[in-house]
Amino acid sequence: MTLGACFLVALLAERFMLDPVPAGDAVAAVTAGVILAVAVALRRRLPFPAFVLSATALCLEALTTPVSWLSPYANLLGVWSVARHASRRQAWWGLAGTVACIGVYFTFRDDPVQPPQPLGVLVVWLALWTAGYATARRQEEQQAVRRLDRERAVAVERARIARELHDLIGHTVNLMLVQAGAGRRLLDQDPGRARDLLLDLENSGRDALTELDRVLGVLGDADPVGADRLDMLPDLARRITEAGLPTTLEVSPEVKDLPHSLDLTAYRIVQEALTNALRHAGASHAWVTVRADNDGLDITVRDDGQGAAGGYRPGRGLLGIGERAAMFGGTVTHGPGPDGFRLHCRLRS
Repeated sequence: MTLGACFLVALLAERFMLDPVPAGDAVAAVTAGVILAVAVALRRRLPFPAFVLSATALCLEALTTPVSWLSPYANLLGVWSVARHASRRQAWWGLAGTVACIGVYFTFRDDPVQPPQPLGVLVVWLALWTAGYATARRQEEQQAVRRLDRERAVAVERARIARELHDLIGHTVNLMLVQAGAGRRLLDQDPGRARDLLLDLENSGRDALTELDRVLGVLGDADPVGADRLDMLPDLARRITEAGLPTTLEVSPEVKDLPHSLDLTAYRIVQEALTNALRHAGASHAWVTVRADNDGLDITVRDDGQGAAGGYRPGRGLLGIGERAAMFGGTVTHGPGPDGFRLHCRLRS
């Protein structure tokens, strides 16, 4: 608005003080000047209508009054704005309108024109349109890249949340199902043992709520100090053992002071592997080994169960383990062996 008002004041000063127009042309000169000022004021908010107004006013001036040396610059601002701020389609219509406007302006103005003059104006106007159009398209590309980055970040975060909830809920619910099934079978034969299993089931549910609070804290902005860590593996092995799969745990002394994200990832991998063994392996024993060196962690989980059938496909749990390992540039191998099923994971620190 300010620039439009300043332009109108300068144009009126030129038309009536510096280079006065004939009295008969005053109305047309003022009308064209006001339209040009409005176009300058609206050039960013409504770039295409503003360009149309400036081109119309410039042509009106050439047809009805002696031309002003200042008026073309208002149209030049409109050319830049339509190329820079309008849509692609409007920008191309603006380019066509620019060529047409220059043709009308130099054809009908009342003073003689040398051939190089319209050619030079056309070159300058087209150069400014090209610069504005290129700037707009470059900004569109940058916005598209930022939008893709945001969408990718959202997808990664959703996948992370899905992994965390799958690991937590899948492990706990499966453990509770095993405990509930064992309690049901022992209810008539050994009520005391069934009571102990039901107590373990209650404790598992309580632990699940505690773990859920921890996971939600990790996923949010809360302090993650209370999240699952490798020093909780003995408790995990105890719970798996109580659920019916005796588990031997070996953690080397070097496994300490790990980054939180690596620590949590290793815990979740062991948790998922033991849950799979408990559910699917039909094993009588499981072994977990966690070792550390200068480059990272080695995690091995094996059992003495029947293993997987030939040509098996990894389920959601094994795929989740692979995704977690990939976040640390690690590798995962798994499959049946002579003594059961074995999973080996290498995480780089």
